[in-house]
Amino acid sequence: MARALNMDSLQQNFWKEEYLKEIMLRFGWHQKYGALVKAKQERQRDRRKKAVETTLKLPSVKAPFPEKPRSPPHPPLAEPPQERDLMGVDEMVLATEMKPAPRELRNLLYQGISHEDEGRYRYLKLRALLRPEDKYTFPITTNFNYGWQMGNMASSYVAPEPKCRIDSFFRKNGAFSLLHPRDVAL
Repeated sequence: MARALNMDSLQQNFWKEEYLKEIMLRFGWHQKYGALVKAKQERQRDRRKKAVETTLKLPSVKAPFPEKPRSPPHPPLAEPPQERDLMGVDEMVLATEMKPAPRELRNLLYQGISHEDEGRYRYLKLRALLRPEDKYTFPITTNFNYGWQMGNMASSYVAPEPKCRIDSFFRKNGAFSLLHPRDVAL
């Protein structure tokens, strides 16, 4: 909504004169004090530069060259390498965040194709049914903390009893029944 300007030529001339007076006042101040203010700013800038230049600088210390680590002697390869047990807990499992899938579940990857709801599709569906603590060694996100290692909570759920014991809030005798004397306003 536009503001109505009810100004005649007298008011216009008044505001024009006020505006020109303010401009002239600012111009006069800058002529009188502008050089002093600029000189003061230059002095402060020079003082800051000197303060930065005269601050105590610590000598730089060169880091020693890193020594090449000596490799331990290689053990003889008399024993054939054994297959690592994927279900046992070892350092490799603890270093990773996700536990390896059980062998039976992993074998589903190679049986059938996903288009027929087998293979990878079935593996992922069955893997999703596992609890997070069965799939991960520790909680990855903060959402995992809620319910982590609490077991099956669905079996211990008890439905609450209804708080309202009244079956209905309608009148039992209909809308036009006679009112009780206590219900009538005085």
